[in-house]
Amino acid sequence: CKEFSLCRHYMPEAVVSTQSTGTTAVVISKRRRDGIKELIKVLQQESYKDPITEFVESLYVNFDFDEAQSKLKECTTVIENDFFIVGCLDDFTENARLIISEIFCRIHQRIEIDMLADKLNMAPAEAEKWVVNMIRQAHLDAKIDSKNGYVVMGGTSVPIYQKLIDKTKDLHLKANSCCQKVDKKLALGI
Repeated sequence: CKEFSLCRHYMPEAVVSTQSTGTTAVVISKRRRDGIKELIKVLQQESYKDPITEFVESLYVNFDFDEAQSKLKECTTVIENDFFIVGCLDDFTENARLIISEIFCRIHQRIEIDMLADKLNMAPAEAEKWVVNMIRQAHLDAKIDSKNGYVVMGGTSVPIYQKLIDKTKDLHLKANSCCQKVDKKLALGI
């Protein structure tokens, strides 16, 4: 069966393209956080690797920014040569830089703008503008010290106990509201 052998020959290419396309879709998605956990599970189970999947793994699994930077350069070549995702190259590059900088800024308290520019393959002045936009978009608690060339991350995080109390308080209010509605319906005989 000649058609079967052709199909079997091209099947791995289809799977490869699907993984690259899916990974690219998660990177460029505005709701990236929704799909990244599932994507990481899938990528860790699969044996197929390419620069796009390795870029995501280097950031979210290994937290290796140097590897992510080199993979980002390779991703450009892969995307330019993939018919299905070539139109997403600019969005991918922009969002990949955003992911790198967000994760990097959340891990470190004080970051040199020159070092961040190097990680993002940008000029220092361009990187400083980039950081300003990233701080606005990601709602990070950070300040830029242009005089000394640093980004200083704020350390005012809410303690875990306070988060737990807030969640419990919300649940208590919702439960009381539900109970009142049930009582009203029972009183009316519905």
